Amino acid sequence: MRRLGGSCDWDRAAFSMDEVRSKAVTENFCKLYEDGVIFRANRLVNWCVHLNTTLSNLELEKIECTGKKWIKVPGYEKPVMFGVITSFAYPIEGSDEKIIVATTRPETMLGDTAVAIHPNDPRYKHLHGKFIKHPFIPDRKIPIVLDDIVVDMEFGTGAVKITPAHDPNDYACGTRNKLEFINIMNDDGTLNENAGERFKGMKRFDARGAVIEGLKELGLFIETKDNAMVIPICGKSKDIIEPILKPQWWVNSKPLAEEALVRTRAGDVSIIPKTSEAEWYTWLGNIQDWCISRQLWWGHRCPAYLLCIEGEPRPDTSDSESWIVGRNMEEVTERANKAAGGKKYTLEQDEDVLDTWFSSGLWPFSIQGWPDKTSDYELFYPSSVLETGWDILFFWVARMVMLGLKLTGKMPFQEVICHAMIRDAHGRKMSKSLGNVIDPVDVVEGASLEKLHEQLYAGNLPEHEIEMAKKGQKADFPRGIPQCGTDALRFALCAYSGGGRDINLEINRVEGYRKFCNKIWNATAFAMLKLDESFVPPATVEVHKDLTLVERWIYHKLNQAATELNKCLAERNFMNATSAVYSFWLYELCDVYIEAAKPLTQSDATRKSAQDTLYNCLDYGLRMLHPFMPFVTEELWQRLPRRPNEPMESIMVSSFPVHDPRLVEQAAEDDFALVFSATKTIRSLASQYNLQKDVDVYISCSSDKEAEILGGEVETIKALAKLIKNLKVVRNVKEVPTGCGSSILTSDSSVYLDVLGNSDIDLDAEIIKAEEKLAMANLNVEKLKKAEARPGYEKSPLAVREANAEKLRLTEAEVSNLQLTKELFAKLKENDQK
Repeated sequence: MRRLGGSCDWDRAAFSMDEVRSKAVTENFCKLYEDGVIFRANRLVNWCVHLNTTLSNLELEKIECTGKKWIKVPGYEKPVMFGVITSFAYPIEGSDEKIIVATTRPETMLGDTAVAIHPNDPRYKHLHGKFIKHPFIPDRKIPIVLDDIVVDMEFGTGAVKITPAHDPNDYACGTRNKLEFINIMNDDGTLNENAGERFKGMKRFDARGAVIEGLKELGLFIETKDNAMVIPICGKSKDIIEPILKPQWWVNSKPLAEEALVRTRAGDVSIIPKTSEAEWYTWLGNIQDWCISRQLWWGHRCPAYLLCIEGEPRPDTSDSESWIVGRNMEEVTERANKAAGGKKYTLEQDEDVLDTWFSSGLWPFSIQGWPDKTSDYELFYPSSVLETGWDILFFWVARMVMLGLKLTGKMPFQEVICHAMIRDAHGRKMSKSLGNVIDPVDVVEGASLEKLHEQLYAGNLPEHEIEMAKKGQKADFPRGIPQCGTDALRFALCAYSGGGRDINLEINRVEGYRKFCNKIWNATAFAMLKLDESFVPPATVEVHKDLTLVERWIYHKLNQAATELNKCLAERNFMNATSAVYSFWLYELCDVYIEAAKPLTQSDATRKSAQDTLYNCLDYGLRMLHPFMPFVTEELWQRLPRRPNEPMESIMVSSFPVHDPRLVEQAAEDDFALVFSATKTIRSLASQYNLQKDVDVYISCSSDKEAEILGGEVETIKALAKLIKNLKVVRNVKEVPTGCGSSILTSDSSVYLDVLGNSDIDLDAEIIKAEEKLAMANLNVEKLKKAEARPGYEKSPLAVREANAEKLRLTEAEVSNLQLTKELFAKLKENDQK
């Protein structure tokens, strides 16, 4: 963070498991337990066999199968087949009849405690109240139950096997029908004694194949066929998630979410972008209870103690009443004594730890010392803006909001900005095995291809994945990653932030912004050469009547950039914000004013004003750029001379440029547009005739205003065009010498270039070219006149008629200009022949 320019208060760094934060977590648990929000229950959880812990739904990833698919599972040498559904028959007790069911997880039939049918299904009316025989566990009596929720008569056979202890839908069915919940799986993924002697001790996916073989032996196997399905996996271990019954601690999230929704709708917090806001409402509106128990060795241990009374059966660990919760042992002991009623007892602290998001959700106020009412808490809570990734909007942000409102009564922040996820240039998620992971430090400092290869060995990738990753790195970074620097990386990431969910990061673009840094550096260094040792900066930006047109124009553009920048920052539109400051620096300050200032600083009459304008633009330009590029702007700003009585020691604490109505001058922008147009026309015309320097240029103006503007900006045009030897503004086209190529500028002005000295000019070709253009221009004039002569034209919109009239004036001016050009070349040809 320091290297990337994070200006944090590093003295306030906090560790989520230090004494203060641990106290907050304990208070959180105890407070929610005492209010009935936290409770103990034996429910289905997402179990990761590989990590041996519970996971929340938010911590899961998914694999979509459209049909048969082999997936590598941790702990298995060979891939396991998914994306198939197996049908088999259950024998009906007391008859030769069978009922066919289907499952994507055949091993779970060892935990079946019912077969459900629809109460209105005529095919199974005679089976109401009947039982089936379990083919592998003879002493298990399995009822046929009626359930119109879990069963769809039109799907499959209309009969559904029910495993309440290993499937979320079956769990609900089991609760409705008061079925037995039989857990057949150990925490390590092997089957326990409830699965029967034949399968006890088998690994779950080994048992899958064994069950199918057993069904075939008994003649109960029907078929296996492809089946589209979604496989939940652990985001960390990539293990297949197993639904298992576990006694855990749960948070009743619904009342917390309802309060969060009420406060969000009231405007207490805004979510940016709107797509994330919509998801926020949807997720909170459909929130489920939150399992906060985790079976890990690292974390905040649950402040709950199982009360075991001497001489009595071991208490039910799934019952909240069996537990004593307290903030410290003194409080726990006091409560235990009261609950035991004078009997001897022992206390066993829950070995589970709490979900990391349970403690992270306290961060906005625990870092300020909560639950103690510290001065920091009173001063800094709540905060204003939270910037985070959209992928943890529910993991973290929602929990901070719910817990903040519950525990403090205040929304922890006013605004949440969700940034996009960074992917590689091809849009792929960054993965070590693909070799497309981009380390920000490598972008800042640069890294050779060999160094990138070496980094692959720092992890735990198998050799074959390392080789695959090397190929990916060689394809994407054949010459390694160029050194781009922090400023370029920061600017690129902001420029990419257009409100989408993903950023496809291209190193070439970041490198382009490094060149932009170089441009700023070189331009500032060059400009400072124009500020001699005697130069004293103005105390403020002063607008006076003696400013030249280009000065008034650049001030207007500076103000436009500052206004747009502030607007975009307020709207959190960082892409347009970078565009505003980038355009000012590159296309207006560097390309125009710094060039135009060269002749201005050489004249005694305009030197001081031009220097002041140049200084103000550099100063304010660096300030505007500073949030995106802190390092280069600080370095360059420190090299600028200080304004009189300016106390700031760093650009970081200088005032940020804002809209200044004194600098608004639309007339200057309109007038300078003519200067721009003249410059571009001259360069284009010179290119046509392959003229690269020492060109004599004439601009013929019949308009007094245009003649005044262009006549006053001769030196500016020469500085911008960079190829003019002499430039003359004339009022009569007869003053233009023979042998000039021409181009129309406006309906009242035309540009002429003396091409007489160019030996490459083919006069016949130029005459033919002028005749062709003239014919086309005459045709356009004819079309426009016909359009204006159409019946009812006067009823056309005024804007259309005005546009056509202006187009006709320009085209007629072009006809006159081309006619003159043709005549000039014809005279030149005639003189050559003489």
